[in-house]
Amino acid sequence: MLRPVRADRRTQPPRPGTPRGVRLPLVAAAVVAAGLTAACGPSTEPVGSAAPSAASASPELSATGSGTASPEPSPTATASASASASASATPRSGSSPARTGSGAAAGAPATASRTPAAAQPASIPGPGYDSSADAQKLIDAALRTAKSEGRMVLLDFGANWCGNCKAADKVFGQPQTSALLGKSYQLVKIDIGGNSSANSALLRKYSPSGGTYTMPVLVVVTPSGTVRTDTHVTGNPSLTAEGINSFLRQWAS
Repeated sequence: MLRPVRADRRTQPPRPGTPRGVRLPLVAAAVVAAGLTAACGPSTEPVGSAAPSAASASPELSATGSGTASPEPSPTATASASASASASATPRSGSSPARTGSGAAAGAPATASRTPAAAQPASIPGPGYDSSADAQKLIDAALRTAKSEGRMVLLDFGANWCGNCKAADKVFGQPQTSALLGKSYQLVKIDIGGNSSANSALLRKYSPSGGTYTMPVLVVVTPSGTVRTDTHVTGNPSLTAEGINSFLRQWAS
């Protein structure tokens, strides 16, 4: 059976709490802290760490060197400074390249001076005469080479049984005479000691005076085919090194 509650029963006294006057400053402090967090973002510093000083907040100092921290640059200024630093670090495209020790620009194509190669000395045929050779072809080839290399053509008409021809061959083989021949002449040896009518015709072509020929017959011809001298007319030089060398020097130019 329930008992009726007495109307005059006193309630228990309220527990002691925080006075109202103390709560208001705490609420205001919480509101201010919330506003700072919204404006600056959450702190990355651990709880209880000391706040950084103004001098350590920025790694750079002002240009005046006073030691005060410079204000934080705007994004536009930062981008401009980065672009300027990149441009100063990169060499200009129009700048001149480094020069070599000789003063010429690096990378410039070198101009090599080409000296025309000197003509090789002509080969000296012999000794003796090849009766099976096509003398006309040999003369034609000698005229072409003499024209391109600036030489004369020396036609040597002789025979393998001729003593004077053998004496001339011996001199032609000596070093000094061979050098003169190789430098200034294209030598063609033509056999007229056999029964070759073609070679006899060539003799009459280049030594047309006729009569009795004393071998060897030496005829100097220009590259155009003009006869300069014919020993059938002038007589042979002495068939020694001195005589033949003097003859070759005389008609070389």
